[in-house]
Amino acid sequence: MHRRAPTRRNRAVRAAALLAAALLAPAFAAPALAAGASAAIPEAPAAAAADPGGWTGTWSVSPQSGGPSYGGQTLRQVVHTSISGTSARIHLSNTFGTAPLTVADVHVARRTSGASVDTGTDRAVTFGGQSSVTIPAGQSAVSDAIAFSVPALADVSVSFYLPQSTGSATYHQQGTQTNYVAGGDVSAAASLTNPSTTGSYAFLTNLDVQNSAAQGAVVTLGASITDGVASAQDDNRRWPNDLAQRLSSAGLTVGVLNQGISGNKLLTDGAGQSALNRFDRDVLQQPGVRWVVFSDDPINDVGVSNPPSGAQLISALQQLISRAHAAGISFLCSTLTPFQGSSGWSQAGETAREQVNSFVRGAGSGCDGVVDQDTATHDPSQPTRYLPAYDAGDHLHPNEAGLQAIANAVDLSLLGGSTSTPPGNGSVVSLRAHANGDYVTADNAGASPLIANRTAIGPWEQFDLLDEGGGYIALRAHANNKYVTADNAGAAPLLAKVDAVGTWEQFQLIHNTDGSISLQSRINNDYVTADNAGADPLIANRTAIGPWEEFDLITD
Repeated sequence: MHRRAPTRRNRAVRAAALLAAALLAPAFAAPALAAGASAAIPEAPAAAAADPGGWTGTWSVSPQSGGPSYGGQTLRQVVHTSISGTSARIHLSNTFGTAPLTVADVHVARRTSGASVDTGTDRAVTFGGQSSVTIPAGQSAVSDAIAFSVPALADVSVSFYLPQSTGSATYHQQGTQTNYVAGGDVSAAASLTNPSTTGSYAFLTNLDVQNSAAQGAVVTLGASITDGVASAQDDNRRWPNDLAQRLSSAGLTVGVLNQGISGNKLLTDGAGQSALNRFDRDVLQQPGVRWVVFSDDPINDVGVSNPPSGAQLISALQQLISRAHAAGISFLCSTLTPFQGSSGWSQAGETAREQVNSFVRGAGSGCDGVVDQDTATHDPSQPTRYLPAYDAGDHLHPNEAGLQAIANAVDLSLLGGSTSTPPGNGSVVSLRAHANGDYVTADNAGASPLIANRTAIGPWEQFDLLDEGGGYIALRAHANNKYVTADNAGAAPLLAKVDAVGTWEQFQLIHNTDGSISLQSRINNDYVTADNAGADPLIANRTAIGPWEEFDLITD
């Protein structure tokens, strides 16, 4: 992710909560458009005042119209948090409903497994002190604060009873999460008996927390790639989930709010309101929002038989940037991933994609930073196609490894992480392991695996650090002038033995809050460890960062 020079703006006008103190409020709803119709461009909104309650979103989904009808049933829905909190509140939406919605007997609890919860953590949820709430059509509701300890990166169940027919639900279609429906009012039950299941979310849109250490929330606004299509059900491996994990590992308390809608577009309504029409509700009014990453919506705009021009897409993107800046929110642009080979690819669409990517990478874009999803995922030998290791098979969506690569392309310094300047391309560096305080060596003139067992720096302990683009680096050992590889796709120790850089030789340089770095292998997304407290060779096989995975990066 490339950094842009920050612009001056009044942070005091930062947009915050969807609803702060009011129980009910109108939901933002731009005029509905028929699928394929041109979207009118709304005026830039007046910026909302900061939430006086200090709430930050830990989970969210974007509401859509056209969900199923419920009545006389309990919904138990599972949300996967990003940051922790000492208290919580939920948002319920009737944004696209045509009649009042009554919700009763609402509970939150820690999920154990399946449809079961830990009843010791169960808390009843009220609205204005009442155990039920009726939400008019087109509006939404925010609960009272709940005395509930919310864990980070964990599952919370939200259960509620729908006593009356709801009509077509305001829902989020692509949940990629198993949720549960049971007959009668069983919201407080430890488990549900023979519930039916659904992969969508109904009425529930947000879980917020109070956390004095919270640094704000980042909204990821996009389409199916952001929504997690091609990640496994219940895996929580959408790229925003992966980003939340990276932020947590780096010691950053930043909420990650996923506002992806599968099939969504920048310019026109269809699968949900267009990005232009939902930007106020889904970005500017999110609790604690400080940043937005605008992701993959335009891929759906260009993947049609008569795609819009790059100039049309760029004009709309510029308007979103201006609206974010007017609200005091940093706007991080994404390049568009490759899609040649998919059913919607055309040369005209490819031309528009490349024009958007050139604009985003350009100095005058107005973007506050760039997530280079294109470079992170494309095949270097065929840049209009996915790297095969990242292709879900339809040539349009990345698989879980590709989603991780997108998350890895986010420069955490733009989200409150370390702002220390990394060594320049081609710098000579050495690595000192926190596991034992020794330097990493390409032992035996590079013939043996890398190991941290040297007390001083010589040629075998020196490496050229080379920028490979897309947030990845390679290390070339001075011991033999070979590149360090995560051998056998990461299953074998690191070894300096390769003459050219490929996927096995690329690493993400993670900057930790204590000033150290970690190396995350591109081939398997695992962290390099000085195993056995440094007594064993380095190997990329750890899923989280601890002392053995931390190194001091020394510029020689």
